[in-house]
Amino acid sequence: MASTETTAKATAKNDDLAGLEAGLDALDAVQVSRTPVREVLLKKVLPPLTAVALVLVVWQLLVWAEVTAEYKLPAPSAVWDSLSEMWLQGTLFDVVWTSVSRGLLGFLLALAIGTPLGLLVARVKFVRAAIGPILSGLQSLPSVAWVPPAVIWLGLNDSMMFAVILLGAVPSIANGLVSGVDQVPPLFLRAGRTLGATGLRGTWHIVMPAALPGYVAGLKQGWAFSWRSLMAAEIIASSPDLGLGLGQLLENGRNNADMAGVFFAILLILIVGIAIDLLLFSPLERWVLRSRGLLARS
Repeated sequence: MASTETTAKATAKNDDLAGLEAGLDALDAVQVSRTPVREVLLKKVLPPLTAVALVLVVWQLLVWAEVTAEYKLPAPSAVWDSLSEMWLQGTLFDVVWTSVSRGLLGFLLALAIGTPLGLLVARVKFVRAAIGPILSGLQSLPSVAWVPPAVIWLGLNDSMMFAVILLGAVPSIANGLVSGVDQVPPLFLRAGRTLGATGLRGTWHIVMPAALPGYVAGLKQGWAFSWRSLMAAEIIASSPDLGLGLGQLLENGRNNADMAGVFFAILLILIVGIAIDLLLFSPLERWVLRSRGLLARS
């Protein structure tokens, strides 16, 4: 009789464990399905298009209401005319590419410098105590403040542009990586040391993968600072030798009192910044979240 009861209890316990395991497996399982095109259009495409349409409508209503002089607030059609003129002249892509190529190259240089610097600050206490506060201070310093000394030191050339980008972006990338490393659970580091992952091997296989969320956030912020720094440098340090970029285009509109050209340049700067984020950093961020089971594949 006692043996039968023991067997029944053991069977019930096994059933409970099996049920618990099945439940955990169900929680861990990520539903993989392709989102219908109609749903994508409704949830991701329609909202921003609606917002843009509302802005254009309000803009045109303000123009019709004559809330200010036309030279201060041109109609959207005037901005479209500026776009058409540059398109017909064949200069639109040249202007955009001049700034985009500078921004991306400057960001890659900042990435190459900020990543090892961030690891050094995060892993070496003396270095953190010495330059950690300086990095935080540099991150809060407006990038435009570096343009005058950079012009004096390097002259009106691309080297000056890249110097301003680096001074604006490197602290953001480094601080983002430091924040990511600080959030790595100590258990991961101890487990890595137990398995022999120390030094550079531990950094590559343990620290960097675990610090990816903070690092990616630092990269996004670093690109934002790169783009803002470049625009500030192009606006202030305009020169024919530098070629015509988006910042120079904006400054030319101001000098010529051409508000349609000014609005057009602002829209181009905004569109490029959004496009880079959507094409590069948003997919990277989704991949990091998905690899940690925080985002379902769609």
